[in-house]
Amino acid sequence: MLQLGGMVPLTSIDFPGHLAAVLFCQGCPWHCRYCHNPHLLRTDVPSKLEWAEVMCFLQERVGFLDGVVFSGGEPLLQPRLLDAILEVKAMGFKIALHTAGIIPARLAKVLPYVDWVGLDIKAPFDAYKKVTGLVGSGFKAEESLDLLLNAHHVDYEIRTTVDPTLLGEEDIEQLAVSLAGRRVKRYVLQTCQKPESTVNTPRYLGENLTVLFPSFEARD
Repeated sequence: MLQLGGMVPLTSIDFPGHLAAVLFCQGCPWHCRYCHNPHLLRTDVPSKLEWAEVMCFLQERVGFLDGVVFSGGEPLLQPRLLDAILEVKAMGFKIALHTAGIIPARLAKVLPYVDWVGLDIKAPFDAYKKVTGLVGSGFKAEESLDLLLNAHHVDYEIRTTVDPTLLGEEDIEQLAVSLAGRRVKRYVLQTCQKPESTVNTPRYLGENLTVLFPSFEARD
């Protein structure tokens, strides 16, 4: 069903307000330099979990877990993501999706069945290449953002990882103004988790951004 790189059996932070399991989908075509799951980038590796194992695990936790998070890697890269979501949802679980929006058409297909989305917006859309390494990646992210904002039944969080070697203060402010102009309700800046990154950049930048969004957080 899915090519999986691992699973977290219980989390209270990856799906806000819910106890959930996290499924890490294998593979991502973008190569962000600060990626915290680089082992999940490759697609030419066998799945570490069989789908039957996942279903057995979830069946045993019906009534205990509230939901299941499809994360990665990039879950939208999975051709049968919708089938997997429908199967999990039929068991009574709520569905969360962590994505960078790399395939807008596939996001459009799964959004009707998703309860919450954590969408990574990596940079101003015309500056995506310096983060992802791919020309045109910003257009896909922008299209996915608009799809999400038009899916009014879906709760969400838009988040940006701040790597000071890739994004400056002007980049962040430009992006934040753009998101606020689209009436984004919740925006999060999060610290780049790299050994050489020691400055608490998000909290410093966030001082000027709190007025732009109904909900704003600078996350370490």
